[in-house]
Amino acid sequence: MDFVTAIVDLYGKLPYNVNENMAAPQQARIEARVSPKQKRLFERAAEIEGVTLTDFAIASMQRAATSVVQEHTRIELSERNRRVFVKALANPPEPNEALCKAAKAYSKMK
Repeated sequence: MDFVTAIVDLYGKLPYNVNENMAAPQQARIEARVSPKQKRLFERAAEIEGVTLTDFAIASMQRAATSVVQEHTRIELSERNRRVFVKALANPPEPNEALCKAAKAYSKMK
C-alpha cells in the first residue's frame, strides 16, 4: 500500500487529484502589501464567491491582466491600421482591372 492510498483510506476522498508520477507544477510567488481595509474587502469578496483569498486574488489579477493586454493590443492595432489607412489615402494605388470594370458598369447604370 502506498502513502497516498493509506491517507485516502484513513481520511476519505482527497479534495484534489494526486498522481505520484506527475511532476509538481512550477509555481511563482507574488506578494502584496495591502491595508487592513483592503484585505477585509478582498476576503469578503472571496467569501461571497466561495473561493479562497488566494484563488480570488489570482482570478482577479488574471482578469485584469487579460483586459489590459487586450486593450493594449487593440490600441496598438488601431494605431497601425490608422497609419495604413492614412498612407493609402495620401498615396492611393493605381486602379486594377476589376475596379476599372466596376467603374464602367456603374457609369452605365446612371
